Amino acid sequence: MTLPTPVTLAGAPPSPYTRKMLSVLRYRRIPYKVIWKQPREIDDLPQPKVSLLPTFYLPNEAGELEAVVDSTPLITRFDEAVTERCVRPTDPVIRMLDDLLEDYGDEWLTKAMFHYRWYYQADIKQAGDVLPRARIKAPKEKDARKLSQIFSERQISRLYVVGSSDTTAPVIEDSFKRLIEMLRDHLTAHSFLMGDRPGAADFAFYGQLTQLAQFDPTPTRLVLDIAPRVYAWVLLMEDLSGEEPHDDGWFTGDTVPATLKAVLTEVGRVYAPFLLANATALMEGAEEVRTEIGGATWVQKPFPYQGKCLDALRRSHAALSEADRTRFDDLIAGTGCEAIFA
Repeated sequence: MTLPTPVTLAGAPPSPYTRKMLSVLRYRRIPYKVIWKQPREIDDLPQPKVSLLPTFYLPNEAGELEAVVDSTPLITRFDEAVTERCVRPTDPVIRMLDDLLEDYGDEWLTKAMFHYRWYYQADIKQAGDVLPRARIKAPKEKDARKLSQIFSERQISRLYVVGSSDTTAPVIEDSFKRLIEMLRDHLTAHSFLMGDRPGAADFAFYGQLTQLAQFDPTPTRLVLDIAPRVYAWVLLMEDLSGEEPHDDGWFTGDTVPATLKAVLTEVGRVYAPFLLANATALMEGAEEVRTEIGGATWVQKPFPYQGKCLDALRRSHAALSEADRTRFDDLIAGTGCEAIFA
């Protein structure tokens, strides 16, 4: 399917997925125009079935313009339409690894982003002050103050959706601290998560870290104290249009370093047990997900979309050739990630 340019999207600067996809478009050198509005505020473009940011406006198979969300299939669509400077690795084993890490970035790291933003008072105040005003035509100041209170109260009331609570806070925060230490070590030795050129996982991590490492005060201070390399990497990831990737830039199954395997152990430690418990809760029609993560209690509402994420990862794993599946399984053995594909 052809990709008409400039690609049009609606987004917001504080949206990690908007930032993820803008970075992808810059790296891919795909012309775009971004409308800094919510989709519901745009009358002359189609509305998405679910209002999410970013929303892209692209032709369907009949040539009719439609509103499209979900960054993961969009990255694949762009790779298929514009074959130069692709994001998905060509080696099936490394592509599977990239898929797994992108999913973790999108679906687990976002828990840390939402938690820090709406759990600590300094972060609540900053987000409440800035986010309602993050629009080209800003509201009047008296209206902005009202919007700040309404917006903050609504977001705080939704913390349970991502699993943030007094019970789970230690799990989220300990996981985030371990991750930024691991990223510091990996990104000191390598330019990107996936080697000398970025994969989808790099952009997924970047999207969440635009908020965790550069906006919300509590996690930003942690990143600066523990891993200034991660802070700097986020700055660099914003615009990779000047990078010239090489065909052999991604890791291979034989060259995945110990620093990236350490990141995989964090995925296996926290995300794998959550995915499995969430899937069980969805299958049983339970009202809550309750499990242990790293020896601590985890409890939240079941999340149907993350059930779909587990299914998608398993389908991709099953679609590998027998030889590639064996190579991938050997690669993740001992990390805890193997439970996802059992």
